[in-house]
Amino acid sequence: MPEVLTAEPAQGIIKTPTTRSATGRPLIDAGRIRRRVHRLGRQISSLYTDIDTPLVLVVILKGATVFAADLMRSLTIPAELEFVRAASYGSGTSSNGQSLRLAHMVAGSLLDRHVLLVEDIVDSGRTADAVIRSMSRLKPASLKLAALLDRPARRSIEVKIDFRGFTIPDRFVIGYGLDYAGLYRELPAIYSLS
Repeated sequence: MPEVLTAEPAQGIIKTPTTRSATGRPLIDAGRIRRRVHRLGRQISSLYTDIDTPLVLVVILKGATVFAADLMRSLTIPAELEFVRAASYGSGTSSNGQSLRLAHMVAGSLLDRHVLLVEDIVDSGRTADAVIRSMSRLKPASLKLAALLDRPARRSIEVKIDFRGFTIPDRFVIGYGLDYAGLYRELPAIYSLS
C-alpha cells in the first residue's frame, strides 16, 4: 500500500530555485524512498516471476531515471531497459497539458512482451495516458505503470497506477530525479518547492 503524505506547514520548503543547495526538512527522506522502492521491487518481481521473457522497463525520461535505476536493482527477475522521452513542464512548475512532447527511443520490439512503464510522478495524468496509448499500439502482452509519486489533486485524466510509491499533496516537488528547470535532480530526498 502506498504511503500517503499530507500537507505540512511551510518549514522545509526550498524558497530559492536559483541555488543548488537544499535546506530544510524533506517531504520524503532518502531512507523512506529507499525502503518503498525496495518493497515495490519485491511486489513487481512477485507479479512477473513466471513470465518467459525478461520484463521490459520503459522509463519515461528524464525524471524517472533515478527511480528506475533503484527499482531495477530491487528486482529479483530478469529485466531489460528501454526509454521514452516526455516533456510537459518546460521551466515552470505546472503542466498545462497542451505542450506535451513524446520521443520514442524504444529500440526493441514490445510485441507480446510484458512492459512496465516507470514514471516519476503522475500529476494531471496526461503524460502517462499519452505514453500508455502509444505503447499499447506496440501490442505488448501486458502493460502496467509504476509511479514513484501520485499527485491526484491535479488529475484531469484518470490513469491506473499499478505500483505507487507515495501519494503526495498538491505541491511542486524536486529531488530524486525530479527537477525545476533542469536543477535538483541529484538531491537524494524529495523536497517541496511550493
